[in-house]
Amino acid sequence: MSLSARLDRWLAPAPGGARAGFLKTTSYAHRGLHGDGLIENSRAAALAAIAAGHGIECDVQAAADGEAFVFHDAVLDRLTGERGALADRTPAALAAIRLTGTDETLPRLTELLDLIGGRATLLIEVKARNAQVGRLCRSVLDALLGYEGVAAVMSFNPEVGHWFAVNAPGVVRGLVMTEEKDHGWRGRLRRHAALWRAKPDFLAYDVRDLPSRFAAAQRARGLPLLTWTVRSDAARQIAVAHADAIIYERPVAG
Repeated sequence: MSLSARLDRWLAPAPGGARAGFLKTTSYAHRGLHGDGLIENSRAAALAAIAAGHGIECDVQAAADGEAFVFHDAVLDRLTGERGALADRTPAALAAIRLTGTDETLPRLTELLDLIGGRATLLIEVKARNAQVGRLCRSVLDALLGYEGVAAVMSFNPEVGHWFAVNAPGVVRGLVMTEEKDHGWRGRLRRHAALWRAKPDFLAYDVRDLPSRFAAAQRARGLPLLTWTVRSDAARQIAVAHADAIIYERPVAG
């Protein structure tokens, strides 16, 4: 066994099968089942995923006070009539902003959880820069307290996984990874370092990187491997061969 494999087992042990195995049982609509007039990360997209019988992947960003809002971008420009950073707005201000072309406003994470009500497995991608990690993770944890549905958190930022490992070890946590523009020995070292810091229960891996020696090694030792974003039948075939579950966008179905 290589030194890196030994360190992986020691510093980021794999979860027991019962802890994260539920993640393998469904496909996940990326930002909800959007398209065909439905906006990503909207209530309507979440309901469409539930109707399809699939899980939901969503993104959360921090409002000015750290409260978690369901939105992908750091700025409001692309999907609303407003401009500027989401993090500069108060929760009250964000809750009044409408998604372009709809009557929907930006949902709080608490509102999305109430809407789902345990009817679908939820993956919450925490979009946190290091300075925001504590406040946003605390908001996500507060929203999940008392929630009776099935949910897990994940992030590209290994500090998010580290925060949950230290402060809320009962919450299933994942590490989102891509090898894009990060190849060679430096990239491999960064991936291992992120793994050791986050101590994830699962990985969510860029489908464009599969098959991947790193991802395959983690999967072989017991970390469920999800893959994103599957948008074609060809990508789905790769995902089925090398991962445990897919995070997809239309027109691909799970």
